[in-house]
This record gives sequence, C-alpha cells and structure tokens, in this order.
Amino acid sequence: MNYFIDAFKKYADFSGRSRRKEYWMFVLFYLIIYIALIVVDSVLGTMFLALIFSLVLLVPSISIAARRLHDTGRSGWWQLIALIPLIGTIVLIVFLAQDSHAENSYGPCPKSA
Repeated sequence: MNYFIDAFKKYADFSGRSRRKEYWMFVLFYLIIYIALIVVDSVLGTMFLALIFSLVLLVPSISIAARRLHDTGRSGWWQLIALIPLIGTIVLIVFLAQDSHAENSYGPCPKSA
C-alpha cells in the first residue's frame, strides 16, 4: 500500500525514475480498488464512484508510468503509443515490464539506492 500512497505524494512529478515493483504494485492496488468500486456501483445502481476514482487517479497514473518509462531509458511520451489499437498497448506493456537500466539521463538507478 506504501507504493500506492507514494504515487500520490509524487502525483505531478514527471521527472525521475520508478522501479518496476513500485509501478506494478500501484497498478495492482488501482485495479483492486477499481473492481471493488465497480461492484459497489453495480449494487447501488450508480456509475459515478468508479468514474470519480478513475478521474482522481488519472494524473498519478500518467506520472508513475512516465517515471517507469524513464527507468527503462525512454521518454514518458512513449505512453502515447497506447493510442494505436492493440499493438500499441502490447508494446507499452513490454516497455513497462522491462528491467531498469543503469544510470541514464533521467537520474541514478533506483535499484542501487
């Protein structure tokens, strides 16, 4: 849960690097909470809880993905590749799942810290 809270602490920080574990733990907690809110929405017959949650986490999601891409040596703008149907999403997931590189232009390797 600390990884999820840390993403909120750095919600508008698009510089620096994020480790693979930090990114995927954020995604895991995001999905768990989102699915729980969908269930609550379906029980209540509404659709606004999951929508509000998604909108609140839009900027933190983009920023942590940008920092994750920085860790692999890529610019955060590579997230736009997901706009290409199917292939773009697969390529982005591969980029996000790759291992960290040594020190690069985005800062020192977070694994060694």
